[in-house]
Amino acid sequence: MKETRKFALETALRERPLVAILRGITPEEVDGVFDALVAAGFKLIEIPLNSPRAWESIAAISKRCPADVVIGAGTVLDPADAERLAGLDAPLLITPNSDPEVIRAGVAHGLAPMIGCMTPTEALAAAKAGATALKLFPAARLGTAYFKDIRAILPKGLPVLAVGGIEQSNMAEWHAHGVAGFGFGSNLYKPGRRAAEVGEIARALVAEWQRLREVAHQAEQLEREADA
Repeated sequence: MKETRKFALETALRERPLVAILRGITPEEVDGVFDALVAAGFKLIEIPLNSPRAWESIAAISKRCPADVVIGAGTVLDPADAERLAGLDAPLLITPNSDPEVIRAGVAHGLAPMIGCMTPTEALAAAKAGATALKLFPAARLGTAYFKDIRAILPKGLPVLAVGGIEQSNMAEWHAHGVAGFGFGSNLYKPGRRAAEVGEIARALVAEWQRLREVAHQAEQLEREADA
């Protein structure tokens, strides 16, 4: 991964770990939706490979992707796709499952594997193989209590993003339980949704994330003052 993308990824995971999942997008509409997301403040954008002509869409936006934005592919199931992503300067390699071969291929090509998992076994296997982040899926169906149970055994410092059924209304609950970030699918984008509408939803999600960070920061300050 190029140093500029590596810095952008590290910054996004630290400050704005929100992934826009554009499942079903076409090359004809990807430019407008991409621009709307970037303008709204999204820094991580995923195009699932089961979208129509997905590689064409990834190639199109990779040619003009801002330095502080990181793009890549989702639903990656084949280790061979890692090399293709590396050639497009599209470092995100996002999977729905924990396949060590796919993870190792991503690491070998300098990508950032964000690996789908549900069980502690899957999560720990992904971490051992070199995952950059974990994607808890389907998060809403599993619930925050489940995340709280498995969080205790996950490697410290490895970000866990909640994906599946996440929207503005339940971000606060997950954030309060310590999830590191979120992936947004059909509530943000679905085929046929106008770019302007995607941008409006995206701005609301970014604003909610910033609000949650500020609330957490204020709580930390009060705790430090109480301990002083």
